[in-house]
Amino acid sequence: MPTYVWNYLTEYQEERADILDAVEKVFSSGQLVLGESVASFEAEFAAYHGVAHCVGVDNGTNAIVLGLQALGIGPGDEVITVSNTAAPTVVAIDAVGATPVFVDVRADDYLMDTAQIEAAITPRTRCLLPVHLYGQCVEMAPVLELAGQYGLRVLEDCAQAHGARHHGRQAGTMSDAAAFSFYPTKVLGAYGDGGATITSDAGVEAALRRLRYYGMESRYYVVGTPGHNSRLDEVQAEILRRKLRRLDAYIEGRRAVARRYQEGLGDIPGLVLPSLADGNDHVYYLYVVRHPERDRIIKALEAHDIRLNVSYPWPVHTMTGFAHLGYEEGRLPVTEKLADEIFSLPMYPSLPVDTQDKVITELRAVLGA
Repeated sequence: MPTYVWNYLTEYQEERADILDAVEKVFSSGQLVLGESVASFEAEFAAYHGVAHCVGVDNGTNAIVLGLQALGIGPGDEVITVSNTAAPTVVAIDAVGATPVFVDVRADDYLMDTAQIEAAITPRTRCLLPVHLYGQCVEMAPVLELAGQYGLRVLEDCAQAHGARHHGRQAGTMSDAAAFSFYPTKVLGAYGDGGATITSDAGVEAALRRLRYYGMESRYYVVGTPGHNSRLDEVQAEILRRKLRRLDAYIEGRRAVARRYQEGLGDIPGLVLPSLADGNDHVYYLYVVRHPERDRIIKALEAHDIRLNVSYPWPVHTMTGFAHLGYEEGRLPVTEKLADEIFSLPMYPSLPVDTQDKVITELRAVLGA
């Protein structure tokens, strides 16, 4: 059987009884939409982060969309973010009618280069959207300082950073609001789509709850800005409740996999392993390495049934769907170079040791190490 960067089947066998019990609980409850499971998960996820509010939504993209709208971001506004991210980050900005403005990333940890933010601020800038990428946090002190100086809102994209910490603070707790995805591959993943936006601002929470339910505060009556049909599903919420209790264990499992890679690959010239940014506790959503012969390596490992992935092969600013933004090649040199060299090794808590050993052995062989 081929080895992929992610596989949930072993974990499912270990947790099958609990997952099926979650489904049975919802199906027997008599309420399939916005019931007890969603309300309970929201309370528990907020408590895990030490914030006042969590609003469950249908996916991580809409967690950003609704988060931006709840913060008052819309047409004519600019949102500063990065191009080295999954496209949904930028799709969400576009969806609210705002304009994404990109800054480059740092060459060592691939996170937003916060030193470039101030030069990108214009009179139209309304929001800073740092992406906590691959499992660790952006350097937040300068982000928050600039936000305060220029009167900007901050929305954290935490889709890849459940449980990560930055100088002791949880990802998602350092801003006006934060968006999470529960896509199955995530550190905290559902068995389908799901997302949430967290905040400690009661006004933002109230807006989020209206926006995810068509803009309604009471049934059938839209108040203010029309919203969306973006509710978190009861079944996914109940599954996430069960899995949230195991989140810290999942993180420790990922860190164990990362340590084995460090031990097995850390001495190979030319292969750059993940760098831990100052003050960060990494949760290793992805294990992203770098080598100038990336494409050759991936092709060679396919011959051994090892199927690797690239996150991400196309910077968002180079995609034809965002050509209207006018970013010429070379505008974000670090981001563009990374797209030619980075690739992901298998990373998930239930990755068998012998499977990981095979990946390490074959990668060493391909690189002549």
